[in-house]
Order: sequence, then C-alpha cells, then structure tokens
Amino acid sequence: MEPIVNHDFYIFGQFYDYMSISVHQVSKTFGSQLVLDSVSFHVNSGEIAAFIGPNGAGKSTLMKIICGLISPSEGTIRIKDMNISGNTLEVRKKLGYLPENNPLYPDMYVEEYLQFVAGLYKLPHSRQRVREVVNLTGLTPERKKKIGVLSKGYRQRVGLAQAIIHDPDVLILDEPTTGLDPNQLTEIRNLISGLGKQKTVMLSTHIMQEVEAICKRVIIISKGKIMANDLTGNIAGHVIGSPHTIVIEFSKDPQENLFSAITAIELTKKLKPGTWLFQTRGDTDIREELFKLAVKNDLIILSMHRKDRKLEDVFRELTA
Repeated sequence: MEPIVNHDFYIFGQFYDYMSISVHQVSKTFGSQLVLDSVSFHVNSGEIAAFIGPNGAGKSTLMKIICGLISPSEGTIRIKDMNISGNTLEVRKKLGYLPENNPLYPDMYVEEYLQFVAGLYKLPHSRQRVREVVNLTGLTPERKKKIGVLSKGYRQRVGLAQAIIHDPDVLILDEPTTGLDPNQLTEIRNLISGLGKQKTVMLSTHIMQEVEAICKRVIIISKGKIMANDLTGNIAGHVIGSPHTIVIEFSKDPQENLFSAITAIELTKKLKPGTWLFQTRGDTDIREELFKLAVKNDLIILSMHRKDRKLEDVFRELTA
C-alpha cells in the first residue's frame, strides 16, 4: 500500500519544502508559435526567486499564466497547494502582481488610487491598510501627490503598494527595477528584500547583480525551456566543463615555462610582478598541483584564490 502523503511536501513525485509556487509541465502556444515548452519548477515558501532569461524567452507569458491572466495550453500550476485551474479568483487573493509596464492612473492621487484598489479587494478597515502600505513602501512624503507627477522610482513603489495591499502570500514582480537610476534601484531592491522576509517573491530582471544580492533561488529560461533551477550559490554547477581561473601572488616571479608541467593549464598570464593568472581546460581544479610545484621550486605563495564563475557568465553560457 502506498503511504499517505501531505501535498504540502510531496508533489509531482518529489519531496520538497512547503511550496508556494509549483509549475508542472506547462506549455503555451500562440497560433503555431510555441512560447513555453514543458516548463516545470518550484519556489519554496519564503524564497525570493529570480526568473531570468533573454528577451522573448517566455518570462512574462509564464508570469501571466501563474497569475491566472492567461491560460496554459498544457500543464498544471499550484499556488499554496491550490490549482489555479478553476480557482482563479481564490488564487488571486493569495497573489500580488506587478506587471512589467506598471499600469497606473496618472490623474489619481496616491492614497486615492490605493483606496480604490483596496475597494476592489473589499478589504475591511481599508483606510488603515492604505496607511500601512504607504508607510511600508516609503510613500508617505508623496501620498498626497498625483501619480502622474511622481518619479519612476515612486511610481514603482505605488505599483508595489497595490500588489501587497491585500497582504498576499506570493508576489510576482515582472521587471520591477527597469528604468530606475542607481539610487532608486537600491531603494526598490531593499524594499523587495524586506518583503521577501515575510512573503514568497518571484521576480524577473536583467540585472545579475540584483539577483546575486537578494535572490535565494535562480531559474533560467531560454526559448521557452528551463535551463537551470537551483539555489543561487549552486547555479554555477549547471555549466559543465567551464574553465576555472586561479590567481596566485608569489614572493618572486617564477619562470613562465615552469607551469607547462601542469597539462590542465590552458592559459598562463603575468598580471604584474609576482602575480600570475592561470586558466584551466575544463573544470579541473589545479590548486593542489600549483602548490606542490611551488614548494618543489622554493617558491613562496603569498596568496592564491579561484575566481568563481559569475551568474552573468553562467547565464550567457546557458542561453547563448
């Protein structure tokens, strides 16, 4: 007899932590064009997950499907263990959504607009809730202004405020920092990071530093297919055979031909007196060999470190 399992932890044949977002074998076609091809992934409760890919990869389409705005051609999506098929209105109560093109009413005042959104959700004590989200999103100085006169950064804050006004469990943010200057970007990033302490956040972005700074999970999509889905610190492991780069500072310069004995070295470069860069063929770790060779030749190593692959490099290799 098969064991009885709790679907909070056992979905699609695998055990996970409690999942806020589960996407299973989702495909979407528009006419003859296949936009999403059997996409599957999960985002655990309390994670900030980056959903990244080239333009046209299918990111916005999938986000709209998750939010119930368009229907998948095939597949299943669950939000907090609730199938969105047939439960769209209930699911939307659990979701907050900020689309890429933040649709706001420029002639409405900030508080007026948020009060309007609160009314759509039929929130009790709506005025109190509006004051709470205004304070949470840093809109207090601008709350009496018309949306049309706000800066891009403050308009994004208004978009985030409307997305969280009903206190959803899950936030879907499509390019939330596009077009912001560095100061605005930092402010919105800090805001999202704070929201991620209480909610599950899935965001799309083209800013890799943003992903590395605030996201626990990275999902990479290209041409409608998932290329990688892992914790941010593990994502580099999805590129097999990529070279390692090692930088060593010696107490004195060695002879360049000394390193030819290590066959895995593809590139040797002197950066400055005493400091050398080595790049390997494939993903062979040559640090032990370099250390032994240095000891054998009476070379003192002052420092040695391996330069890890950046997310941008992994992204480029998986989506090229």
